[in-house]
Formats: sequence, C-alpha cells, structure tokens
Amino acid sequence: MEWRLKLYYPAASVLVFVAVWQFVASRFIDPFFLPSPVSVGRGAVELLADGTLLQAVLSSLARIMSGWLLGSAIAIPIGLAIGVSRVLQSVVDPFVHFFRFIPAIALVTLFIVWFGIGEASKILLIAYSTSFLVIISTASGVGSLSKDKLDAARCLGASPVQVFRHVVIPATVPAIYVGMRLSLAASFLVIVAAEMLAADSGLGALIWTSRLYFRIDWMFTGIVTLGLLGLAVDRLWKKLGAVAARRYLRDALNY
Repeated sequence: MEWRLKLYYPAASVLVFVAVWQFVASRFIDPFFLPSPVSVGRGAVELLADGTLLQAVLSSLARIMSGWLLGSAIAIPIGLAIGVSRVLQSVVDPFVHFFRFIPAIALVTLFIVWFGIGEASKILLIAYSTSFLVIISTASGVGSLSKDKLDAARCLGASPVQVFRHVVIPATVPAIYVGMRLSLAASFLVIVAAEMLAADSGLGALIWTSRLYFRIDWMFTGIVTLGLLGLAVDRLWKKLGAVAARRYLRDALNY
C-alpha cells in the first residue's frame, strides 16, 4: 500500500491529467491559446537543442538558491533572537509584520534602481521574500518551547548560553526546516517577476520573451519547467533538510 501512495497514485494522476489536457487541447481549443502536451514537448525539444532551456534553468536555479540561502542565513538568527527576547520582539515585531505584507513583486523596480539590473538585485529580492517566512517560523518555534524544558536545564546548572545552544536551538530546528521549505516557493514566485523585468536569461525571461515570437508552446515549456524544477527542489530539500535536521538533533542530544 505504501508504494502505491508514493509512486503509483501520483504517476497515475499525472498521466490522466496529461491525457485530458491532450484531448481537450486537440479537440476543443485553438492551439494558439492552449497548445497540447505534444506541442509543448516539441517546443521543449527545440529549446533544449539550442541550449536555451538549459541555460534558463541554470540561471534561475542559481539565483533562487543564492537568494534563498542568503535570506535564510539572515532570518534564522533574527528569528531566534526575537523568540528568546520579549523586549527585542516588541521592538522588531511591528517592522516584521509591516514589511511581510509588502510583496517582493512590488519592490522589483525599486531594487533594480537601488542595486542595478545585475544579479545583486534579483538575489536580494529573493532574500527579502524568503526572510520573513523563516523569521516568523523560527520565532514561533522558540515561542512554542515548553517552559518546563528551560527550567529543567537551568536546575541542572546550565548557563543561559548553554540553554540557548543545547535546548532552544535543537527544539527550534523543525520550525526552521519548515520555514525554509515554505519560503522556497516564495523564491520561485519572485524570480519569475524579476527575470521578466530585468534579465536576459532565466525561465522568467524565457516566458516573457516567448510572447514576442508568438510561441505559446515555448511559454508553456517555461511554465512547466518552472513547476518541475520547483517540485524537484522541494523534494530534494525535504530529503536533505530532514536528514540534516535529524543529524543535528542527534549530535545535540549526544553532547
């Protein structure tokens, strides 16, 4: 039963979806508006043959990972600090909840003006969109920590630094992991908008420039590739992140 849930049912649902798409697109809808999977496949082959699709994937993936890791590296310490200090939480909380409701897409043009049309503006924009989800998730993880665990560590003679290092951080690792996974989707959303406005490479640029040639099949190729890339990265982080989290917790408990 387990293998069916993990492999058979997902594969079957995808095949049914593609079959329905092919039937509807070939029988009832103008191919210009909705190309069939076969047409999209031909477009993908064209883009792969001249290297355009591979270059777009590598460019977008490099920007996404750089911004995501940078944003997470900045957000995790802030989230931990907010979680352990009520004073700092009171000071920072209004800014966090103010800026997190300003979508990164609204700041694309501003970041281009500030940081130029190069890689810096795109990476920093992704870091911006990533950071707030990780901050809130991390701070929530610290806030949900049982007071009994903290009191028990203090009763055993642990210093504040030891409590933070060996109790607070290990207990917050699952929340950090979830926050980083959720923020990964936000990174994909932002990179498309940034590449559409100020990039000559990447999946967003591919989707945007396809309209100039009236190649809707290329546009769908970029969209489908973006979804597949996101699915692959999410599954990879689900595996690697879970393994890293378990290893960290095991080492912390064995300390």
